[in-house]
Amino acid sequence: MTAPVTSIAHQVASRALHWLHAHRERGVLPADSTADLGDPDSVYKPLGESALAGSLVLREAAAGSTEMRLARELLDYAWTQFREGDLLYERQLRHLLMTDPLETYAHFTRSGYRHEGMERLLRHNAGLNSVRAVEVVPNRKLAVANAARLAGVDHGIDWTALARATWLGATPEPWAIDWMTAYAMTHTVFHLTDWGGRPEGLPADMAGYLTTWLPVWIDIWREVAQWDLVAELMIVGACLDEPVCDPGIWALLADVQHEDGLVPRDGDPVSEDEDQRFTDHQHTAVVAAVAGSIAVSRTLTGAEDTGA
Repeated sequence: MTAPVTSIAHQVASRALHWLHAHRERGVLPADSTADLGDPDSVYKPLGESALAGSLVLREAAAGSTEMRLARELLDYAWTQFREGDLLYERQLRHLLMTDPLETYAHFTRSGYRHEGMERLLRHNAGLNSVRAVEVVPNRKLAVANAARLAGVDHGIDWTALARATWLGATPEPWAIDWMTAYAMTHTVFHLTDWGGRPEGLPADMAGYLTTWLPVWIDIWREVAQWDLVAELMIVGACLDEPVCDPGIWALLADVQHEDGLVPRDGDPVSEDEDQRFTDHQHTAVVAAVAGSIAVSRTLTGAEDTGA
C-alpha cells in the first residue's frame, strides 16, 4: 500500500508546487502597502500560505531537486514581497495584539530566514501579559503557540491545556461535525504536530479518535466535492503517528487535479480567467502540496499507512 501512496502523493504535490511557482507573481503586494494592510486576505495571507508550503517541502526533503528549488524560490519571492521581513516587523510593532505577523514569520524561520528586529520584538512581546492574554478561539491559540515555538519564544506554553480546550480535545460525537468545525479540527492537528513534524504532539486518545473517524469524514466531503477540505483532512491523516493514507483517496485527488497542477477548491466550474483561477484555487494548491509532501515523507520513512 505504501508504494502507490508515495507515488501518487508525490505527483499531486509536485504538480501543485509547480502551479504555485508558475503563478506566484499573481500574488503581488501593492507598492504602497503599509503595515496596516487594508485587505490582509487579498495578497498578504496567500503569500504566507505559499511560504508555508515551500517551508514544508524543504523541511521534509522528500521531493526531487527541481521541487526543492521551486520551494526555495517560492519562499524567496514571499520574503521579498514582505521586504525581507521589514513589513512583518512593522506590522507586529504597530499592532501589538495581532498574531498574523508572528504566524507568518514562523513559516520563514522554519527554513532559516531571520529578521533581527523581529526577533527582538517577539522576545519582548513574549513577556507581556497583554499578548499572552489575547482572546482567540482554541485552535487559533494553538496556531500562535506553534508559531512561538518555531520562533523560539514559546516560554511556559501548556500544550495539554491548549489541546483539551479544542473541539477535538473533547473527542466529541463525530456525527455532529460541520464544515467550519472540520477546518478548526484540522488546524488543531496541524499545530499540535507542527504539520506532521512532531506526531507525538497529538495525545493518544485524539489520535485514536481520528484514526477511526477520518475515513468517514473524508468520504462525506469527497461525496460533495469539497476538495479543499478533503485535502486538509488528508494532511491530518499524514500527521498521525500511524498515518492514515488511503491510496483510493489519493488517486481521486490526482484525478480532479488539472494537468497544469491546479487543484479545484470544490465542484463548481473553474474560471477561464487566470487571475480568478489563482484567487479561487491558490489555497487548495497549497493544501495539496503540503498533503503530498508530508505523505511522501511519512511513507518513505517506513511508517505503515492505513487505508480507509
